[in-house]
Amino acid sequence: MFSTNNRISMEIPLQQEFEKLYNKKATNAYFSPGRVNLIGEHIDYNGGLVMPCAITFGTYLLVSRNDDSVFRFRSLNFKDELDTPLQAGYHKTGEGWFNYPLGIISRFLNDGHQLQGLDMLFYGDIPISSGLSSSASIEVVTAFALNELFDGGYSKLDLVKLSQSVENNFIGVNCGIMDQFAVAFGEKNKALMLNCNTLDYKAVDSNLGEYILAIINTNKPRKLAESKYNERVKECRVALTALQQELNITYLCDIDTVTFNKYRHLITDEVLYKRARHVVEENDRVKLAAIALSNNKLTEFGQLMYASHNSLQVMYEVSGKELDTIVEYSKTDPNVAGARMTGAGFGGCAIALVKEDAYESFSKNVIEYYTDKIGYAPSVYWSLIGDGVGAVAQ
Repeated sequence: MFSTNNRISMEIPLQQEFEKLYNKKATNAYFSPGRVNLIGEHIDYNGGLVMPCAITFGTYLLVSRNDDSVFRFRSLNFKDELDTPLQAGYHKTGEGWFNYPLGIISRFLNDGHQLQGLDMLFYGDIPISSGLSSSASIEVVTAFALNELFDGGYSKLDLVKLSQSVENNFIGVNCGIMDQFAVAFGEKNKALMLNCNTLDYKAVDSNLGEYILAIINTNKPRKLAESKYNERVKECRVALTALQQELNITYLCDIDTVTFNKYRHLITDEVLYKRARHVVEENDRVKLAAIALSNNKLTEFGQLMYASHNSLQVMYEVSGKELDTIVEYSKTDPNVAGARMTGAGFGGCAIALVKEDAYESFSKNVIEYYTDKIGYAPSVYWSLIGDGVGAVAQ
């Protein structure tokens, strides 16, 4: 059994599983969480602020050096595995999960680090393809482990940038830096108010008190998310260009709601106006959310969550029936302070701020309500706000 600041114990005895696979004990163990974005959606590429936090489930990595100069990748979540000899660098191999840690290893080698063969076992309890950053969690836990095992000399921020680079260039996914940043820098009972462009951030006290975070996975495949994401990015650029006729700004989030309303006439297309309005108002909501959380005003924060979702639904049009149904139910439950979609939308997850002693009834009721409306059940999990990546005590 292992213990971390995030978890008291593990249901799965990972050390025993490691011994079954490799006939020896793991010498080191690490944990990297998943993340949710509490508020601040679709504004990172508009120069805005996001407010992610680390959650209390994620990816465990057990590892031991070997003398065979071979990297061995095993997972308790996936059947596919990989053994590959140590070489100067690697390329992505098919679509297997092991490409994420393989990409990190390749980057360390490309940077000139002397590595040794490793026997590795990964186990994650993040729902796959749910928008909770399982890929970033794997990347960061691998980077952290290699940095410690081989005296890499990277700072935590270096590891974040390295992991994002692997996702972009090795895996081929054009993600921003928020996911890797949140799982690396997360702190227990703190949200991170982050500027994704400058990487300036503030840890915001976020003691949830009698509440927990309920994470509701719609279980809907996110087929539209990427194409609509690119469409929204383009729409925001066009809206920005319109405002730049009279405003000296680089991003939509360089202005607040008051200024936006003063110059809104410059955006003549109604759809573009709605997109820009969401961006500017959502950025203001993040700032208000930081004040509410740091002052333990959770009801006020919950109302900002509802306002955020409404804007994503009506102004930005990225939610969808499934996510709207979860928020619709949440508004009827007196034990819920607030709820919203989190992530790109069109599936993925919603989050709700639920009283801990009412979580079981919330879970049962939201599943019934959703199933009746949608035709299949969501998955519901609960979490606190946890710590970022680190070594695990054995």
